[in-house]
Amino acid sequence: MNDEYFMAQALELAKQAQSAGEVPVGAVVVKEGAIIGRGYNQPISRHDPTAHAEIVALRDAAQHIGNYRLVGCELFVTLEPCPMCAGAIMHARIARVVYGAPDPKTGACGSVVDLFSDAKLNHHTRVTSGILADHAAQLLQQFFSERRRII
Repeated sequence: MNDEYFMAQALELAKQAQSAGEVPVGAVVVKEGAIIGRGYNQPISRHDPTAHAEIVALRDAAQHIGNYRLVGCELFVTLEPCPMCAGAIMHARIARVVYGAPDPKTGACGSVVDLFSDAKLNHHTRVTSGILADHAAQLLQQFFSERRRII
């Protein structure tokens, strides 16, 4: 299985978020070629500002393996992580983040800031970007376009 396969799984989760009225972002945590954590955006439904797709997936993976340190794992997410999520990714010791669409407003992997390359921080996660970016961006554009029509 390759990056596109796992990103496609994250995109399916993003569609679940969209169906629930949440911003369509999905994420999976992968260890040794197997998905061990899944998540999609749920801050509205959970009344929880930290319930971003990445955090939900990290929590699911940590429960799965019984440890908050997800050493050797990769996180696939449809949208570039924000600073909050980047911090959680670092604390979890994720080896690599793969994201789809860039986030020019809050992206913490280079769009606004690049927390993973800051030499002062103690963990440095590798980042791969642009995997199925068009699909991820299309979901987001469609969601916000529909929201603007409602308002």
